[in-house]
Order: sequence, then C-alpha cells, then structure tokens
Amino acid sequence: MLLPARAEVARHLRQYRSWERKLLAHPADHTVRMRFEDTAYTLCVLMGESKARMAADAAELYLRPRAAHRPKPLPVAPVPATPRSL
Repeated sequence: MLLPARAEVARHLRQYRSWERKLLAHPADHTVRMRFEDTAYTLCVLMGESKARMAADAAELYLRPRAAHRPKPLPVAPVPATPRSL
C-alpha cells in the first residue's frame, strides 16, 4: 500500500482541525460547514478511512515519531539469587 507524504498529511490535518474549530464556533454558518466537510472528505481519502474522526486519528498516529510505533520491550524479570556452595 502506498503511504501519503507526511507533509501532506500534516497539512490536511491542520486544515481539518482549523475548520473543525471554526465550525464549533459558528455551527449555523453554511460556508464553514461546507469547508469543514470538504477538508474532512479529503482527509478520509488520504488516510483510507470512511469517517472523519477515524481519519484524523489515523493521521495523528501516522505523524507520530517512528519510535512511538515500535512495541515496548517486555520487562526482564530479575534472576533470583542462589546460595553459593562452599
């Protein structure tokens, strides 16, 4: 599967968040709602998700530093001390 450029994902996620804030501030504004829906759709297509919230979450996960994607190593149990024979 081809992955989108990280810079593009970051740009579209910023736009999505910006329009989301504007829509929350002005829920009755038809123009703001249309812009938000357009950016949400673009983010969905870019991230391969069907819902805007899932696409935003996927974008945030994709943009995390690569080390954050690696599983953490399992803790090593301490070796119990054994009595020494004389």
